[in-house]
This record gives sequence, C-alpha cells and structure tokens, in this order.
Amino acid sequence: MTDKDIKLLYETVKVAHEAMLGGNHPFGALLADENGEVLLRQGNCSTHSSPCLHAETALMIEAGKRFSPEKLASCSLYSTAEPCVMCCGAMYWTNVRRLVYGISEVQLLKLTGSNDLNPTFSLPCIDVFESGQKDFVVCGPAKDPRLIAAIIEDHKSFWKSR
Repeated sequence: MTDKDIKLLYETVKVAHEAMLGGNHPFGALLADENGEVLLRQGNCSTHSSPCLHAETALMIEAGKRFSPEKLASCSLYSTAEPCVMCCGAMYWTNVRRLVYGISEVQLLKLTGSNDLNPTFSLPCIDVFESGQKDFVVCGPAKDPRLIAAIIEDHKSFWKSR
C-alpha cells in the first residue's frame, strides 16, 4: 500500500461520514485512475434505496455506465472496508482489477456484531477473486493506526445506536 493509497483511503472516510450523516451505513468508496485521480465517489445508499446498493456496488454500477472495461482495468477501487461477495462480483464484472481497503471483514464484524442491518460474510475478498478467471491486486487491510481509527470512529457510534 503506497502513500497515495493511504491518502485516498482517508478520502473514503470522508465519503463514509457523509453517508452516515445522510442516514446510511458508514461505508465509503471511490474509484481512481492509474494516476490517483478520483473519478467517482460513493457512500453507502442501501438504507434508503436498495439493500444491494452498498457503496462499492453502487460505485461499480456507475463506473460501468461511464467507462470502458479497458479503462476500468487500469483503475483502483478504494473502500473503507473489505468488500463483501456482492461488491467483489461488481468489481469482477466491471473489470476493476485493483482493490485497496481499510478494515477487514473480521474487523468490521467486531464493530457491528450480529446486527441484522449488516450481516457479514465470513469469506475474504481474495478468496472470491481467486475463484474467478481474472487477476486482481488486493491491498488491505491497512496497517496505519490513525487511518484505522478514522475508519472505525463512525462505525462505533453508528452500530451502538442500532
């Protein structure tokens, strides 16, 4: 994980916070090109529209509409948390081949507990990608303690109130 990756993960924290302020779960994602230019940002919107619109999946749906598979192959998806199986599938089908995420699914489960609003899969994203026919680069979870603290801050307050 590069310094640029860490910087962009901090941007996903802002997106997640905005999602939470809008009444959604505190997850954020962004799509960046090979130079680190942010192309799209997306907070979780599954609370108000569809349970399938996790930040990453909603972002991939929009990315697939706007960019060619060739362009997306050179992009990176940045996410506050390790994407679930559905979100990994959205990456696979849109052809985004690089993932950078902040906290793992295991770390997330410790924050949410057994909450019906956020049932988790016990399936690492790398296992999902290895089951497909494309090569992926996965960077995560983050090791920077300040970044991790920033990611989990909104989760701590959000899930305690549910």
